[in-house]
Amino acid sequence: MSDPVGKLPSELDQLPDRDTEETAEWAASLDAVAKAAGTRRAEYLLRRTLQHAEAAGLALPKLLETDYVNTIPTAAEPEFPGDEEMEAKITAWNRWNAAAMVTRGSKYGVGGHIATFASAAWLYETGFQHFFRGKEADGSGDQLYIQGHASPGIYARAFLDGRISEQQLDNFRQESGGNGLPSYPHPRRLPWLWEFPTVSMGLGPLSAIYQARFNRYLQNRSIKDTANSHVWAFLGDGEMDEPESTAALALASREQLDNLTFVINCNLQRLDGPVRANFRVVQELEAQFRGAGWNVIKSLWGSAWDELFQLDTTGALVRRLREVPDAQFQTYATRDVAYIRQHFFGADAELVQLAGVLSDAKIAECFHSSRGGHEPRKVYAAYKAALEHKGAPTVILAQTVKGYTLGAGFESKNANHQMKKLTIDEFKDMRDLLGLPIPDSAFADGVVPYGHPGANSPEVQYLNERRAALGGPAPARKVKQVALPAPADRSFAPLLKGSGKQEMATTMAFVRLVKDLMRDKETGKRWVPIVPDEARTFGMESLFPSAGIYSPLGQTYEPVDRDQLMYYKEAKDGQILNEGITEAGAMADFIAACTSYATHGEPMIPFYIFYSMFGWQRTADQMWQLADQLGKGFIVGATAGRTTLTGEGLQHADGHSHLIASTNPASLNYDPAFAYEIAVIVKDGLRRMYGEQPEDVFYYLTVYNEPKVQPAMPEGVEEGILKGLYRFNTAADLAEAAPAADAPKVQLMASGTAIHWILEAQQLLAADWNVSADVWSATSWGELRRDALECDEALLRGEVRTPYVTRALEGAQGPVLAVSDWMRQVPDQISQWVEQDYTSLGTDGFGLSDTREGARRHFGVDAQSIVVAALAQLARRGEVPASAVKEARERYGL
Repeated sequence: MSDPVGKLPSELDQLPDRDTEETAEWAASLDAVAKAAGTRRAEYLLRRTLQHAEAAGLALPKLLETDYVNTIPTAAEPEFPGDEEMEAKITAWNRWNAAAMVTRGSKYGVGGHIATFASAAWLYETGFQHFFRGKEADGSGDQLYIQGHASPGIYARAFLDGRISEQQLDNFRQESGGNGLPSYPHPRRLPWLWEFPTVSMGLGPLSAIYQARFNRYLQNRSIKDTANSHVWAFLGDGEMDEPESTAALALASREQLDNLTFVINCNLQRLDGPVRANFRVVQELEAQFRGAGWNVIKSLWGSAWDELFQLDTTGALVRRLREVPDAQFQTYATRDVAYIRQHFFGADAELVQLAGVLSDAKIAECFHSSRGGHEPRKVYAAYKAALEHKGAPTVILAQTVKGYTLGAGFESKNANHQMKKLTIDEFKDMRDLLGLPIPDSAFADGVVPYGHPGANSPEVQYLNERRAALGGPAPARKVKQVALPAPADRSFAPLLKGSGKQEMATTMAFVRLVKDLMRDKETGKRWVPIVPDEARTFGMESLFPSAGIYSPLGQTYEPVDRDQLMYYKEAKDGQILNEGITEAGAMADFIAACTSYATHGEPMIPFYIFYSMFGWQRTADQMWQLADQLGKGFIVGATAGRTTLTGEGLQHADGHSHLIASTNPASLNYDPAFAYEIAVIVKDGLRRMYGEQPEDVFYYLTVYNEPKVQPAMPEGVEEGILKGLYRFNTAADLAEAAPAADAPKVQLMASGTAIHWILEAQQLLAADWNVSADVWSATSWGELRRDALECDEALLRGEVRTPYVTRALEGAQGPVLAVSDWMRQVPDQISQWVEQDYTSLGTDGFGLSDTREGARRHFGVDAQSIVVAALAQLARRGEVPASAVKEARERYGL
């Protein structure tokens, strides 16, 4: 047999062939089939052979795409255990009330989305009736990531089971009165119902993966038995374009997270039109997930298609389905039968013959409505198969019609995502289609009515019985607060007493503190260190052998540094989550750990440490997700500031994260200067987040990689540290060159590493210019502002309160000069509440590569620049001669 013309070399040519004659016989057989039966038959045999090899466990690459048919054929579907007629009635009521709620709200201009739930109703209802475990049984129940735009359907179900009133439905998207419903899943707004905020597309699937992974982490560390908890993430096919949606697929497969199922509603439409107009998104997603190692189940066609597939003896129908692009199939769903006969079946002579035996009614049913995602038997079969599959996560690709049952004006229309209401006539048509007992008289006032069969109706009784069997209502967020004991004071003592003559960066101080806290007998095991592959940068390698790096496989190799004291140790019960180079993944880890107190009733104390430049700037959307989800923990921006990370340059120079962080109301932001400040802040943070009266807040701390001698904590400064400002010293405390008693006075205020620049400037002002400067440590510009804003709000209520920053500076003489390693807007947050003359210095602009000294001179924040700025303030007040400013610039070479 001769080789095909133009044959390209392949990897197989590099493998030894022990029986070339047998290989040639296989190739000849394939050629013979192609010649005698056609290439399509040859392709079919090859695909079936590969599928058989895969099922037999042979080590061959998997097919990344299968035919455009259901993975589970009708004959293989399990028996459906429910009452289909009753579940159809329940689903009909939920469809109606979801559409009614949004339509009624449209008169107030608040909007809403109808089409998404209409397409996905059976995907949710089948889960609620048969699969989703509640929180009233043993364990934690299942975790449900509901697609944000489907929220009206979930509210409708909660209305049916009595958890939401009609008045609340009428307050959809009208929350300010205190009895409304948030537009999307928001735990902070409706904390008894929603667990996970999901409408910021892409974050749901990413978080679902890490939640499933964190469930295993708790299990493997013997903190909580999560064996019966399953994570379900409901997603849209358009949402899968978000990079976060698929960023962690390999992690889920690598760690064999068979406690995770993605359900992707493939209605082939995104917000403005087709997801893949000229292509097929289902096939693309199948290849993507299969390539990542997931189990893929396609539920594409409803039972009406069974007859068509039985008549397709040549494979022409399957081939045609494989080649029609999504936008064309969307068109078929809206056009008449004559169009479908011409444009779908007319493309192939064999299909013309097949269509000849089909009635118009059958064709209309198949192409207009019969989809796998619209039939509870198909959905049940897919869900059951997903739970039974072991060793890998599962994705279910369920095909639906967007706007299903809403009528011809909605179904498969490009604009249906933006369509907010149905007319009365459209509602009446929908009522008739769903078979609901709503009389015409109910529309007499021109307003669509809500529908409810009654609290004692068979539908509600059936619904409640099914939920009771599955462990209670869902979705539901159930928090049983567990206060953690405060760690022993000895853990904080080393930082409070200072470092003596030894220099220590605040990054190292924080890591040393956490290392001691992790040894605490009561709470040590609850710490969850999280780092995106830079643990050694932050001095965390000392935790490797003692705490271990979490891996569900343990350590299957001998580490290259096994003979060293701080070797790289992985363990099944490891405590550290070292995520590789993914800040988004590390943040998703952090969110799962921060909310374990609610999800699992097990409070964990996570700290997520990262290059400060790559936190709020890169993953700020997840920080908001954390706030929405009421998470608690410590975010640590290490190697912080614009000038402390020498040589790294623009992309690593963070001068703005505190400004971004200040926009998040749940984030308490601190920029400590000294190790003892870190100890005080962390200790109080543990009390506020995990004590007897826990608050729904999290902390953002910035720490620096610049080694400095750490002083002992002065007496009486704890309150100032926590509120954001205290006087560190005065000019009178200087050992040498103290200024005269009548010397001009200035108040120098700084946060973080800038405290050392103003301490040097304090000495220069005294020695060179006879200026008396007091030094203030501003541990939190944000907390000072938060307190001041609360005072302003109180004034509107008739309460007179003075902001802390105003009170702290009361009586301080001279102007205030605020300095930080951040852009000036950060310290300027408090300027309006400072009664003294106020100005600031900061690192506005882009970062650059240089030494610390060079960078600080460039930005004008070094000690000499601070002196010149202070003299300029005093000169404007007439307290020093104007010539002193010019003289200082020349003396210091500015």
